[in-house]
Amino acid sequence: MKRFDHADLDALTRQAEQSPRRRMNFNFHEDLADPIQRLAIAMEPDTYIRPHHHRHSWELLTALRGRLVVLQFDAEGTVTQRAVLGESASVVETPVGGWHAVLSLDPGAVIFEVKRGPYAPFGENDFAPWSPPADDVAGSRELLAWYATAAVGQRWRRTSAAGRPRSRRKP
Repeated sequence: MKRFDHADLDALTRQAEQSPRRRMNFNFHEDLADPIQRLAIAMEPDTYIRPHHHRHSWELLTALRGRLVVLQFDAEGTVTQRAVLGESASVVETPVGGWHAVLSLDPGAVIFEVKRGPYAPFGENDFAPWSPPADDVAGSRELLAWYATAAVGQRWRRTSAAGRPRSRRKP
């Protein structure tokens, strides 16, 4: 029997607090090639989960501790679904190819994730093209703050330091 108890949650949270990315995972699967990936992820409120999709898998999420916002988007960045795990929802599933992101609302929050394996690292095409990359600190912080209040039907638009919408070049 594999166990993950409160002491394990606390230890994982301490690791996330000390991590530069402000999150840390514990894999229940023994190999990255396992057909079903199962992991607990401690996430601090300031960790940036860039909107992304999994081309070959659905993703099931539930809160083990704390509250976490899960947003689903269309291809242009409009929120199509919103749930708060640990508050108004217990479990959410994002369909194959669905754009989504997660925000921890509470320090010490831990989410449990299940998806099809094997593990495949993200490529740039797996991230939403309208979202700032992780190395864009100002942009990622702005998007992270927006996650907290984003409602269904709203679309994220980055603002400049003066609060005006930035113009975007068409590809």
